[in-house]
Amino acid sequence: MSAAPTHPDCLFCRIVAGEIPAEVVARTDTSLAFRDVGPQAPTHVLVVPRRHVANAGELADASPAELADVTLLARTVAEQEGLDGDYRLVFNTGAGAGQSVFHAHLHLLGGRAMKWPPG
Repeated sequence: MSAAPTHPDCLFCRIVAGEIPAEVVARTDTSLAFRDVGPQAPTHVLVVPRRHVANAGELADASPAELADVTLLARTVAEQEGLDGDYRLVFNTGAGAGQSVFHAHLHLLGGRAMKWPPG
């Protein structure tokens, strides 16, 4: 596989490249999982594709296999964190939905009861 496209001003691209430190908890050839710096639950991990893609829909268009890898890595982290199958996975797409870093990322949240609707 060739090097994943990156954007030099993207926070998550810089984390993937090792330019900005992060508490990495797991990785695959195409995805990286690291702790969120502003956790919203006892376990709050971001799982990002190493490739720069703006959101989950664009990642699905670009590579369904990479989208699946992000999701599978989140499940692996949930198991490592002892969440016993009780966790939430969230993709925010667009500013109106709360996306603040425009590099696709999956939030893994767990370790507390989750309410519905999420808010």
